[in-house]
Amino acid sequence: MSSTRRAPPSSTMTDAPHWLICEHCDTLYRPVALHRGQASTCDRCGAVLERARRLSVQQHFALALTAAILFVFANAFPVIGISLEGLSNAATLLQSVQALNHGRITPMAAVTGLTIILAPLLQVALLCWVLGFACWGRVAPAFRLCMRTLEHLRPWSMLEVCLLGILVAIIKLGGMLDVHPGVGLWALAMLTVLLITISGRDVRYLWADFAGRLR
Repeated sequence: MSSTRRAPPSSTMTDAPHWLICEHCDTLYRPVALHRGQASTCDRCGAVLERARRLSVQQHFALALTAAILFVFANAFPVIGISLEGLSNAATLLQSVQALNHGRITPMAAVTGLTIILAPLLQVALLCWVLGFACWGRVAPAFRLCMRTLEHLRPWSMLEVCLLGILVAIIKLGGMLDVHPGVGLWALAMLTVLLITISGRDVRYLWADFAGRLR
């Protein structure tokens, strides 16, 4: 682990090309060069300020395209199937949301659809958009809006919660019915890991890469 240097009180915002501000205690730091696997931490509260870039733009874009394909599979194929005495049924993510759209639990259907379908869809689409242009060394149209939207979408994407809920349901129903995971569930599991990998703090390096073109 490496730490950053604290900015002196007399420093002005024009002394350095950019600054790092701790999101937890608002302490201002000068950035330092990081090697692969290193991270800079706040001297005051210990929060992680910045991590060394682990993936290139091209690798990030390839993973974003993979996430887009997995998203299609996760929504097009059943996530879980059940059978009992010759009768069988299967449900996709959308069908699961539609099943909640009845009576008093209708608002839950809207929240579920937002967190497991709409938010991940926007994340994947925006990542492909900004990274696709970045691969060609260009700033994507509406870059600022896309990057800020990605930041706000992170708390709303709850695929990991959905995945955990499905696994719990499979375990509980396993003693009563013949339950088997579908193609959609495997795609959902891989999509969850990919989104955690590519939509976190690492994508923020695009701000620094295009800092001189956004003014």
